[in-house]
Amino acid sequence: MIKVSVFYPNSEGSTFDMDYYLNKHIPMARQLMGPALTSVNIEQGLSGPSLGSPPAFIAMAHLGFDSVESFGASWGPHADEIRADMPNYTNIVPTVQISTVRV
Repeated sequence: MIKVSVFYPNSEGSTFDMDYYLNKHIPMARQLMGPALTSVNIEQGLSGPSLGSPPAFIAMAHLGFDSVESFGASWGPHADEIRADMPNYTNIVPTVQISTVRV
């Protein structure tokens, strides 16, 4: 299994509309990427290592795919449309990592 993680770092002036993200952006991405997208997990940062300290990330998305090839085939044709929706929910430039799930 492949996991594509999208990290939205927390910094001064960062904005993130979780309601829009959960109710519009993620459903759009699911529809566009189709059955190749096997799982979606969304996390909202609450705190850093000390309770009450700012979280390192405002949000994180973890998207599951059977293979790098299935990710590429489902992402590639729709990447521009998915990216174009980002200003509707955030001003953050995310960090993306593609990983192999080992356990």
